[in-house]
Amino acid sequence: MIKKTIGIYPGTFDPITNGHADIISRASKITDELILAISTSYSKNPMFSIEERCNLARIYLEKYNIASNVRVMKFDGLLVNFASKIGAGIIIRGLRAVSDFEYEFQMACMNSRLEENIETIFLPASEKNQFISSRLVKEIASLGGPISAFVIPEIEEKVVEYYKK
Repeated sequence: MIKKTIGIYPGTFDPITNGHADIISRASKITDELILAISTSYSKNPMFSIEERCNLARIYLEKYNIASNVRVMKFDGLLVNFASKIGAGIIIRGLRAVSDFEYEFQMACMNSRLEENIETIFLPASEKNQFISSRLVKEIASLGGPISAFVIPEIEEKVVEYYKK
């Protein structure tokens, strides 16, 4: 029996960006199933609720047909516990710059200590997406700047609406 390769791409995705979509698309090609694992991330004080972030991610995946083997799931708590629970053996992490590597490397090492059967794979951001982050998208939007180059129209509408409140 051939074992199915299940990967997890975890994050807050507040909001999901074109950079995230790029990593999702590429990661879906190296896994049989990819779980877009959206964290509750209470400590980050997200702009959107966990339900809204999951729905926006589903819109992104379905409308833009990013990958048929990707599912959106929410989780709370330790990532390795969630990964073990759903049978995932790979954690996918995107790297935008060298500065991301140190933090991500520490997390990968800690996750490995907590659960030795789960591997972390780093995918570098594509050249056109290296500078995109949810934090910067929110900052630009909060100052009235254009974000259409970084997110799809449905996400842009929600982010702009949020800052009009």
